[in-house]
Amino acid sequence: MRHCFNLDNGLRVILDDEASENVVYAGIAVAAGTCDELDSESGMAHFVEHMSFKGTPRLSSVQILNRMESVGGDLNAYTGKEETVYYSVFLRQHLRRALPLLLDIVFHSTFPQAELEKEREVVIDEIESYRDSPAELIYDDFEALLFPGHPLGRNILGREERLRQYTSADLQAFTSRLYSPARAVLFVKGNVTEKEVRKCLPEKDSPPALPVLEGSSVSSSRAREGAECFVSCVPSYSKVTAPSLAGRAGGESSSGGESSTIIKKNCHQAHVMLGARAYALSDPRHLGLALLSNILGGPAMNSRLSLALRERTGLVYTVESSLTPYTATGVWAVYFGCDHADVHRCLRLVRRELSRLVDKPLPQRTLDAARRQLKGQMAIAADNLENSALAMGKQYLHTGRTYTLAERFKQLDALTPAQLHDIALDVFDPDRLTTLIYE
Repeated sequence: MRHCFNLDNGLRVILDDEASENVVYAGIAVAAGTCDELDSESGMAHFVEHMSFKGTPRLSSVQILNRMESVGGDLNAYTGKEETVYYSVFLRQHLRRALPLLLDIVFHSTFPQAELEKEREVVIDEIESYRDSPAELIYDDFEALLFPGHPLGRNILGREERLRQYTSADLQAFTSRLYSPARAVLFVKGNVTEKEVRKCLPEKDSPPALPVLEGSSVSSSRAREGAECFVSCVPSYSKVTAPSLAGRAGGESSSGGESSTIIKKNCHQAHVMLGARAYALSDPRHLGLALLSNILGGPAMNSRLSLALRERTGLVYTVESSLTPYTATGVWAVYFGCDHADVHRCLRLVRRELSRLVDKPLPQRTLDAARRQLKGQMAIAADNLENSALAMGKQYLHTGRTYTLAERFKQLDALTPAQLHDIALDVFDPDRLTTLIYE
């Protein structure tokens, strides 16, 4: 069962108590990602994520790293275009160790300049490593084409020249502007009670007062009672408005039709992406597009693109169709890697599969089989409790609600061939497609 409540300082809390008996997954999702950076703050959100582990008024960087690791737990974080998420996995008896630690590093990091000088080299090495991975880099370059001049088109890691200029004061200014309780969600998934969670939370302060750390001599604080809510808590932060689905992306062809961009990379393989702007996270058509994307190039070996490009022709090792929703828009894309000589043949096969979905609605029998397959994949994915907890936190941060597996299944069952055909006509329209090729 999921419980939701708000603290007086604006922090929203969501607890799913139907999970592992002994292991708890908890984290804080903050609405501060690459999209929230100013033009002068390239890579700042990601750099803040790294530096948040480098010290607070209570703990040094070594103490932060040891706090969960020493009891067999894990402490980690990631940065996205619209959020930064800090999370921990631990045994349930260490809840009062983990939650205060998460609150401390998120709301009270000091970003010591000496640590910053060292960590900036780590991030620059990460950037260089990323540049050596064209199968990953192409996703960022593709979004830059889809959203030219918009924050969604920015690279999460940022630029080396800007990172070398940042100081502790710059990071403090970024977090002062964006890291507030009203822009954050605390999520907990595990066999713990709401009362246990509340005992770990601060009184009404903004930002949260320095939390009680397990083993500290500071007296325990008790969170004030918050209003119960399940679907009515809406985000209080302002969202970045992204380009709509309509219209063209970067690399536009003056003659109409699909646009194409080629970047010389001197790769052993050619890497190709083809796709378009898609639907926002809250758009009811999002699930229908997810089903179509799964039919095309989901994880199953019997997906249409896997059969066409790998099983029947042996042209590729990897081909996949992905869907990335944001709060105001989304990205749908097909990726594959192949020999340079096979690029155009592979693209023809991809377009042929898209045309099959555009030309006529799916037969009911095909839809039923696809729906059954996706339900099984969703159920298996939900059994990965860490990913399930992270998805719950992110969804609650951006939409103010979450969906159970049963609710998602019900929505899938309601989809009709005509609805899916309308979505295919909309998103897979050749005039809206953009292609990026690494040669």
